[in-house]
Amino acid sequence: MSSSNRHYLASAPIWRSLVHLCVPMIAGFSVGSVYNVINAGFVGSLHSTPLLAALTFSLPVFALLMAIGGVFGVGGGTYISRLLGSQEQPGADAAAGSARIRQISAFTLWGSLAAGAVIGALGVVFATPLAMLVGATGASLAPTALYIGAMCAFTPVYVAAFALEQLVRAEGAAVASMTGLIASTIANLLFDVLFILLLGWGVLGAGLALGLSNLVTVGYYVWWLSRRSTVMSLAPRFFRADREMLKTVFGVGASELLLSSFLIVTTLLMNWLAIAYGDALLAAMGVALRISQLPEMIAMGVFMGAIPLFAYAYGARNHARLRSAIVGSAVAIAGIVAVFSTAVFLFRDQVFGLFSADPSLIADGTLILTAMLVSTLFNGFTGLMIAVFQATEQMRNATIMSVAQGVLFIPVVLAMNTLLGMSGLIWAMTVTEVLVFALGAALFLASRRALTAAPSAAAVEAAEAALAEEGPEEGAEEGAEASPAAAAR
Repeated sequence: MSSSNRHYLASAPIWRSLVHLCVPMIAGFSVGSVYNVINAGFVGSLHSTPLLAALTFSLPVFALLMAIGGVFGVGGGTYISRLLGSQEQPGADAAAGSARIRQISAFTLWGSLAAGAVIGALGVVFATPLAMLVGATGASLAPTALYIGAMCAFTPVYVAAFALEQLVRAEGAAVASMTGLIASTIANLLFDVLFILLLGWGVLGAGLALGLSNLVTVGYYVWWLSRRSTVMSLAPRFFRADREMLKTVFGVGASELLLSSFLIVTTLLMNWLAIAYGDALLAAMGVALRISQLPEMIAMGVFMGAIPLFAYAYGARNHARLRSAIVGSAVAIAGIVAVFSTAVFLFRDQVFGLFSADPSLIADGTLILTAMLVSTLFNGFTGLMIAVFQATEQMRNATIMSVAQGVLFIPVVLAMNTLLGMSGLIWAMTVTEVLVFALGAALFLASRRALTAAPSAAAVEAAEAALAEEGPEEGAEEGAEASPAAAAR
């Protein structure tokens, strides 16, 4: 990794580090969020409510596909950041740590591709049953199945794109991460114009545009990691799947999969309950979700961007820096979300009117958008707590938080829909977010001692074994590459 990236992780003032790591992530996520709104506008320009509803129905499937990438990317990325931080400790074996990092990065890429290929093949075969499972019926069933099939055909690409982006950020290269996200968004926009507006392929065109744009991202990240990174390798010869790696990568990454799996459960339940109120409500939910994603993506940019900083400080056992990073991230989330949510709320009628002229759809959509904006702040703090748990190897707490939203949402939405009807259905997620935030705060306060614990000794043993596996010649060569950074420290 470059010395500047190491500086921001290791010793730069906290606010400067957060700006370096989080602003590019916010920019990348925000551009992606704006694209999601534009994408809905492209499909909406076809003046077909079933096509617009198909995008909403397909959201949980896409979330699950990305979560597979999160298992490998978040698990592998935080592991690498902790190992980089551990090299700050006196007497650390830099060569052994570097050897282990190469194994983790190779495992992250090739493992994600293999998992994506299997899941994608199943998704293509069972596209129609999946469309029915997520609640699509009648006129919405065929376009939803078509969109899901197109997405699943590119599953290895989605999974690899998300996993590789986490690897790039693991060594503090936030600008490179942002570049990949923005390149994907621009490519997606161009492909949308071609496939939807010019060729008229509808949701199939939207699915193809999404897949091909992520292929652009994969190409960029592979190039960057192969040519610019000095600590990682994607070469198949470094691929390892030993017990310690599987335990650490999947132990941390599983929280991402569980979070998205329960998101699917909650979305399915929401769709099934909402369908009783008509397709217009579902279409309104989809548009409102895309609008509210802007402040939500900004908050996500903060806590996702800060994960390498948390993990690096934890690995280096720099407890004061870890605490400062957490507090700084919380302050940033509160301020940014408050400003942007207020702005979106004030202009909600005008913004929503850009997507539909249907008065009932606009009325439902503005109410849904209001509820989503209220929950954004709580969601931002919840995401921050999960990020801290993942970065500091608190696998149990990360898993509890990931499961809690789905478990709590079911009784909340059933009760509120029964008692309050459509208004209760709309506000159920907001109530759930508040409850999950309260649970996360309790877990965080109860586990503060874990933030000062030493990283697992098994990670050190695995790093030493990795160096032994590579052999003395290759280990010496890689150690020489790492030596300037070690000398600088």
